[in-house]
Amino acid sequence: MTKSALVTGATGQDGSFLMELLLKKGYRVYGLVRRLSVPNLGNIEHLIDRVTLIDGDLIDQSSLNSAVKEAEPDEIYSLAAQSFVATSFVQPVLTGEITGLGVVRLLEAMRAYAADARLYQASSSEMFGKVDREPQDEGTPFHPRSPYGVAKVYAYWACVNYREAHGLFVSNGILFNHESERRGLEFLTRKVSNGVARIHHGLAKTITLGNLDAKRDWGYAPEFVDLMWRILQHKESDDFVGATGEAHSVREFVEEAFHVAGISDWEAHVKIDEKNFRPSEIYNLRGDPGKAKRVLGWQAKTTFKELAKIMVEADIENLEGSRKPK
Repeated sequence: MTKSALVTGATGQDGSFLMELLLKKGYRVYGLVRRLSVPNLGNIEHLIDRVTLIDGDLIDQSSLNSAVKEAEPDEIYSLAAQSFVATSFVQPVLTGEITGLGVVRLLEAMRAYAADARLYQASSSEMFGKVDREPQDEGTPFHPRSPYGVAKVYAYWACVNYREAHGLFVSNGILFNHESERRGLEFLTRKVSNGVARIHHGLAKTITLGNLDAKRDWGYAPEFVDLMWRILQHKESDDFVGATGEAHSVREFVEEAFHVAGISDWEAHVKIDEKNFRPSEIYNLRGDPGKAKRVLGWQAKTTFKELAKIMVEADIENLEGSRKPK
């Protein structure tokens, strides 16, 4: 019997890779998308004929109810969020409504119309925030340092509560940073890879960044959506960290990105602007994926340098036709 999956955040990086994976596995796939005056379907244009898109919004309970009723899902992947940390400082209430309460609305729709389904919640390493130990695993205390992180903690505990109070199959994937050529331009790694590509093609001279000393655990997104799927195939609902187990600084990523493009004097092309610093920074996130490897047989394979190469080369190719004549 063909399984049905409902994916929120369908047009994002993770949503697009996940829907590709589910289609390969023979699922009937439904993607929840927000109705915009200019549709943002770039990441999923190649999938539109193979998936069913449903209009919906995490702020609107009735639209989530309708989506769950239409999809009749065996699996629900809760990926939609206001996911840009910098924006969460400017719009904390909206971030809480979408990233926090939006998940509760989805859980309520599941409880009412698909109580036998399995739900995956995209939790985040940003929940750990100001860490007192390294690496971070499933038992590390949360100390979020942004409204986004706070909203993700709320959603995490809501999922645990619905699992315990209502007997629903709800699992959290506490994923560390995972990037790709489909990452939004507002995110650091893509800002860097796109900026380097623009400099390579003579379209720009500099990139403006913030704190170069913050360290993150960066992996490759297609491998992390495989973990999401594995989490819902496990015999019981549970929570898992997804990470590479390595931390690298922003400075290292920038240096490697310029190296891929063959530009040696990278510091001459980078400007630091304090506007890009967070009001409260997280300095070192590094995950321990041991449980995911032991229980689910999952581990990240793409190295830090390979990730930078994938992203920069993709952006160089994307901008090929825009090259400025010398």
